[in-house]
Amino acid sequence: MIKIATYNVENLFDLKKSGYEYKEYIPNTVSQWNQKNYTAKIKNTAKVIKDIDADIIALQEIESYEAFIDLKNQIKRDGLYYRYYALADAKNTTVKVGILSKYKILYKKEIPINATFRYRNILEVKLDVEDEPLYVFVNHWKSKSGKERERVLCAKKLYERIKEIGFDKNIIALGDFNSDYAEKYKLSRYHNNTNGRTGINDILHTDELKNKADKTSTCKNCLYNLWYDTDEAKRYTYIYGKRKEALDNIIITPKLLHNKKLHYIEGSIQTFTTDYLVVKNKINRWQMSRRKPHKHLGKGYSDHLPLTAEFLVK
Repeated sequence: MIKIATYNVENLFDLKKSGYEYKEYIPNTVSQWNQKNYTAKIKNTAKVIKDIDADIIALQEIESYEAFIDLKNQIKRDGLYYRYYALADAKNTTVKVGILSKYKILYKKEIPINATFRYRNILEVKLDVEDEPLYVFVNHWKSKSGKERERVLCAKKLYERIKEIGFDKNIIALGDFNSDYAEKYKLSRYHNNTNGRTGINDILHTDELKNKADKTSTCKNCLYNLWYDTDEAKRYTYIYGKRKEALDNIIITPKLLHNKKLHYIEGSIQTFTTDYLVVKNKINRWQMSRRKPHKHLGKGYSDHLPLTAEFLVK
């Protein structure tokens, strides 16, 4: 059995000034993004990843290779070692996506969305899982400060690449899609500039396999969102006010439902929660002072909860 996870770690910045930082993460300024708070952020993030104990974990919102390696090394000091790793760092976006793996990475590629810095590259890796090839795509689509057309563009690039590889292959697309698993039914008037079409449901065709994972032959080019394999009340990784949202997703090709050598374990998808990640029904995110200028307090974790799923390897 292997465990696969995704976790938006919320703004893991290093202590070097690159010019791309958010204002509150410019190092050694009034916001107190300094060595003390950086170390606390690294240790807290590593603790969560160590407690998840996944074999493969996708990460979002990492600023740089330096921050990525510092996190990896802290995880190792905590007792969990990832021999293989990759970061989508070909483009100088403010934050990037990465992956840590106990399984060998055969290659790493990046899928550019377009040339502007508004879009983060999608990371593609091919893994060797007990002699079974597994393609993994790590996503961090445009946030909901932008409208749906921007996420549709991300979805098109992802879907085109999956189609090139083939829907008969072992493929997992996961990460922070900034899209609910049922986005087309929840799309707000503000975000809807696509006549109701959404990236996650209409472009990736995840809506067509809803609640019928055992009938995947009806849609050869569809993808299956694992959220449909658990109770609706449990489908969340983010809390906005009092509303629970599922912005993070794990999406697979139907092959991984039927492959005898490597397949998804039914009912295994779940949000990773602990008493330190959720406090009084609120996510214990990385904390900053309320008064301006906002200052880092050196406490908390992330505004997202991790998401995990298990697969059987024979």
